Formats: sequence, structure tokens, C-alpha cells
Amino acid sequence: MSLTAHSVAVFCGSRMGDKPVYHQVAEEVGKTLAEKKIRLIYGGGANGLMGVVADSVIKSGGVVTGVIPEFLKTRERMHDQVSELIVTDSMHVRKQIMFARADAFWILPGGFGTFDETMEILTWKQLGQHKKPILVINVDGWADAMIAMLDVAVSQGFASAEARALIRVVPDVLAALECSILADQVNDLPVSAL
Repeated sequence: MSLTAHSVAVFCGSRMGDKPVYHQVAEEVGKTLAEKKIRLIYGGGANGLMGVVADSVIKSGGVVTGVIPEFLKTRERMHDQVSELIVTDSMHVRKQIMFARADAFWILPGGFGTFDETMEILTWKQLGQHKKPILVINVDGWADAMIAMLDVAVSQGFASAEARALIRVVPDVLAALECSILADQVNDLPVSAL
């Protein structure tokens, strides 16, 4: 089995959330990526779960690319120990760079920004702009409501079952890693659901 994911974009909160398990899984994600020599692509901040993931990769000897828009440099604390820090002029360019550099996308607990990134990368996949795996790590059921919203869109005729299949829900980091290693098989899922 060959490793096809050399980099993973992790979307997650710039806050910690209210459950210790979120912090634990963020640390596990970072350690796992570093151990497997998979580059972390993330939002560039040192706050919240995103900071935990980056710190864990760095502590474990891994490589981190942070991508942050100029206006967030004063609003969030940028991570000054990442391997590479890219400063963009907008959120849109930030997401484009993260998309271009990632072989897979892992979604961890987060808020509105995480939802935005998830929906945009899912929409791009539905429109045939990529075939990269999108994996929601459903830590302690945090994503149940988001996934239910997608299912309701299908049941009410606003999305197809094929489009819903473009995003996978996994229970833990190991499952996300396995899906990323088997990216060629995951990429064989239907791309267009128009």
C-alpha cells in the first residue's frame, strides 16, 4: 500500500471548544501527520485547536505550512515556528493556496470558519474541481448536526446522494489516515452530481 497523501489540510477551530477530547484529538492528528511524514497545511494561527495541531506536528518533528490572510495577523496570533508561513491578501486566496497544496482535507471540531472551509471544499469537489478526499473526524459526535444538515439537503431534493458521498465521516484519526493512504480509491467516488 503506497502513501498517496503527502500533505493534509486540516480545518479546525481557532478556539479550543469545551471538551478536553477535542484537544486530545488535535494533538493526535499532529503527531500522526509528523510520524507519517505528511506535511500539515493549515490556517497559520497559534490559537485554539489549529495551534494545537501545528504545535503537535512541530514537537513531533514534522513539517508545517501555515496560510494566513494579512488582516488576521493582528486579530489572531500567527504561529512563528512553522516551517513555512504564507501571508495572503484575502481569505479566498488563503483557501485557494490550502486547496492547491493539500492532497486531502481533514475536518476537526470548529466553528463558522471551519464550516465555511468544509462547505467550499465540498462544493468544489461536487463541481468537479478536484477528487481529493474530504474526511470529517467526528470527535465525540461534534459533527452530527452538520452531517444531518447535508442529509436533509439530500432528503429534501436540494442535493443528490452522489454529492453527499463526496464527504466521508470517520470516527477517529486512524480511519482518516487510512482513507488518505487509500486516496486513489477514495478519489474514484463520483465527482459530478449536477
